[in-house]
Amino acid sequence: MQARRHSLRLLAITAIAVATLSGCTTVKNLFGGRSGDKAHEPVKLEAITPSVTVNQLWTATVGTGEKYLGMGQHPVIENGTVYAAAVVGGVHAYELSSGRELWAYASDLKLTGGPGAGDGLVVVGGLQGDVIALDAATGQEKWKAKVQNEVLSAPVIGAGMVYVHSNDGRVTAFDETNGERRWFYESELPPLTVRGTSSLTMGPGLVFFGTDGGKLVALRASDGNVLWSTPVAEPDGRTELERMSDVDGEPVLDGTTLFATSFKNHTVAINGPSGQIMWDSEHGGARGLGVSNSAIVITDPKSYVNGLDKNTGSSLWQQTGLLNRRVTAPAVQGDYAVVGDFEGVIHWLRLSDGAFAARSKLGTAISGKPVVADGIVVIQSSDGKLAAFSLQ
Repeated sequence: MQARRHSLRLLAITAIAVATLSGCTTVKNLFGGRSGDKAHEPVKLEAITPSVTVNQLWTATVGTGEKYLGMGQHPVIENGTVYAAAVVGGVHAYELSSGRELWAYASDLKLTGGPGAGDGLVVVGGLQGDVIALDAATGQEKWKAKVQNEVLSAPVIGAGMVYVHSNDGRVTAFDETNGERRWFYESELPPLTVRGTSSLTMGPGLVFFGTDGGKLVALRASDGNVLWSTPVAEPDGRTELERMSDVDGEPVLDGTTLFATSFKNHTVAINGPSGQIMWDSEHGGARGLGVSNSAIVITDPKSYVNGLDKNTGSSLWQQTGLLNRRVTAPAVQGDYAVVGDFEGVIHWLRLSDGAFAARSKLGTAISGKPVVADGIVVIQSSDGKLAAFSLQ
């Protein structure tokens, strides 16, 4: 009953309709409010004068299915290789610099979580709770395991184990050599949440993750014991919708400081070892954040992109020109923040002041966070197109 009850998830930040995930989920006016509601209409893009040149390095096709589920699938980059999965289409590995396909793993399962990569493995999760570990060099299947609910976020690998955060709030640890379950931790779920689960972040001997109840939790990697649990945002309000405070984006560990953001318009910096809050900003969003040397960049529920001072959390700038365009979590590429939107438009914003610096276009809607490595950003659209871009 618990798994069934928590399959009723809010599919989008501004959507009020909720539907079960069995079969195809359908929600009308996703992100857009009621038909004819001008207040929720996506803003039309104004022309810009580019101040940086964007070069498209390569494209590839991964598969299909994401646009029906709205999960924000995105690739992972490890040791110069891009690993990407699709709901229908399996898992693919590409050379980051050239886009040359290195291997492909075919599967009849609907792959919705990940991939994650590390320690020579690539791991994906499925809509029915399947967990599949592949050899990172060859794509050969190493082992399969199972959790009790759908997997919508990327597994993380380290300390000899694979950690999976499933949609029922559980974090499960599997032995990375054979897939045997070692431990699990269970968190309580509120009645109504934004669809999605926080990706996991590894620290020295720790696993960090956000909960749908607005907390950031640190588990001991070896046995799953809770070391600390800190509220990112309090779930207050008169209705379940008002109380939504999900921390669904991947927490980012920078040195010993952990940054996390919440649907409840809060972003925090937390001391990783102790769980103590260092600062708290009243700008936030459920999708995640980007971190540069001096700034934190977040996308709020209105699709405003905000730059925050990394040391204090104070506001540096706010870009309002993407209102209601369902903007992704930001990534940082050099001196720019990069986000995608519901029309497949990619936007580069200057980190210094948030001004638009460049645009490009990729297929249909982009809901997954861009991923950056070696100065290259890789982006996956909801129709399964993958593309890599550099700046000059």
